[in-house]
Amino acid sequence: MADQWRNRARRAVETRLRDGLRTNENRPHYVVCGQNDLVVHLVNALLAESVRVTVIVPAHRRPEGPDIRATRGIRVVVAERLDEETFRSAGLVGADGLALMHQDDVGNIHAALCAQAVEPRLRLVLRMFNTGLGNSVRPLFADCAVLSDASMAAPTFVAAALGEPTPTHFRFRGRTLVVARRKDVRPEHVVCGLADTDDARHVRLLPSDQTTADLVLAEATGQPPGTEVAARRIIRARRRKQRPSAAIWRAVRSFATRKIGMATLAVVAVVVIFGSLLAHPEDGVSVWQAVYVALVTTISGADPDPAKAASEQVMQVVLNLAGLALIPLITAAVVDGMVNARLALDDGRLRSPRNGHVVVIGLGNVGTRVMAQLHDLGIEVVAIDKDPQARGASLARRLNVPLIVGDGAREENLEAASVATCQALVVVSTDDVTNLQAALNGRAIKNDLRVVLRLYDGDFADRIQNSFNMNISRSVSYLAAPSFAAALLNRQVIATIPIDRHALLVAEVPVAAGSSLVGRALAEVDQATGVRVIGLTPAGQPILNWSPAPAQRLAVGDQLVVVVRRAALSALLKQASPPQADPEPQVLPTQARFPTAGPG
Repeated sequence: MADQWRNRARRAVETRLRDGLRTNENRPHYVVCGQNDLVVHLVNALLAESVRVTVIVPAHRRPEGPDIRATRGIRVVVAERLDEETFRSAGLVGADGLALMHQDDVGNIHAALCAQAVEPRLRLVLRMFNTGLGNSVRPLFADCAVLSDASMAAPTFVAAALGEPTPTHFRFRGRTLVVARRKDVRPEHVVCGLADTDDARHVRLLPSDQTTADLVLAEATGQPPGTEVAARRIIRARRRKQRPSAAIWRAVRSFATRKIGMATLAVVAVVVIFGSLLAHPEDGVSVWQAVYVALVTTISGADPDPAKAASEQVMQVVLNLAGLALIPLITAAVVDGMVNARLALDDGRLRSPRNGHVVVIGLGNVGTRVMAQLHDLGIEVVAIDKDPQARGASLARRLNVPLIVGDGAREENLEAASVATCQALVVVSTDDVTNLQAALNGRAIKNDLRVVLRLYDGDFADRIQNSFNMNISRSVSYLAAPSFAAALLNRQVIATIPIDRHALLVAEVPVAAGSSLVGRALAEVDQATGVRVIGLTPAGQPILNWSPAPAQRLAVGDQLVVVVRRAALSALLKQASPPQADPEPQVLPTQARFPTAGPG
């Protein structure tokens, strides 16, 4: 019995040590609510900062989603509701920040109000799809940031579909900076090199030799971004391909079914043939005049003339009969065309083949924004979603975007969306298996198809991209997690620059007294792995120097503006902060001791 209690006590101590509840109690404490892909990436980013993390998860999770409870080093609280009692049990009192990451805008706002009642001075980060609603309620909270992972990731998918770098731009200290290709900007406008993307399989971020970077951060000069230029180029190319004769023929083909069309053409042919037989050149009646009279007679009818020859009377009767048949056939053709067009929209079929468009599979949070941004750029879009009531279905109808209701991974639906002639295939549903199958089936239809694929697992996405030569594979949660982590940690992150499957941060780093950066040359910081200094504000001066001298020594109070990778930012912030005193070591017994029962 004593051994059983010892083992149980040892497991309890190990669990509390793992969860960080007995050591380093002075570490910042953050609470995250939710269980989805974005939460996993956010928690991993927080753990890299050596902070305490508590995650509140629902009792029932989706079987296809990740299990955050398997993450080591966190405390997990299972709760059905996010109310004041749940937040108190999670240790929200005295916590440094709370991230509400559920895909429920109203639910997140309600949870934020409950959290504010528990800890009024709490740092809040709300995940919202409707950012307008989020910005409207933000004044209700003392310290709140509203972010949308869909709005962050959508421009990246749009740019990838058009074959352009992500149109990232931001304004800071009176200067607007944009991400562009080096060939598209003048050398004097380049601020720093971002990445060498010549080898799509091995993108080098912040190369030591900045001249090798083909993707740069440059000062905006009033030129349209690359995505807009690419969209204009695609529109012009599509217009050149659309010849008038081809457009007329497609309109005729989509107007009616084949049977009605053949019947209508047969009746018209009868009218023309019999009308041409009425021509008498010797009497001044040409073939055209005869056909003209025949058509008029067929459509409007004519008075009988007994003085006519028998053959002419027979022809007139035939023409009258043809007229009786032609008018209903024309009416049937019009009605049939309208009904078929309506049924095509309801059943998810295109009324006519498309060319040079972009096919978007999945109209969830991200797919809806991708569709809207492509439409705003003037790019023709065809959407596919298996749910007729998907989030973006109503928007697709308002924008007159064809919506095919069905499984986007099925070849017949891809063929119905004219994937064989499309510009790109953007697959952004929430199911990795469906996304991969849709991408492979799309490639089977068109070998050189540009595929923009959304996958959750980063390593899996890299292997798919290399093995199947997919153009782009991206994770929405991976792209958005750095911004959520920076907002929760209340860091001065100015912008996030997604590149391929990576993200660079533009941040402002203050140099504190006693930090290891004091007295060091700026060149030493700039040469660090994953760090590029693009500006410096000297202590006590309001003006930012965008071209600081590499030999300049850093002083207390200086503000660095850097382009940096996530891991490098954490290391740089530690160097810029004053040294912290080590916590007092706590001696914990390796084995709990319990009194043993004496002899009875």
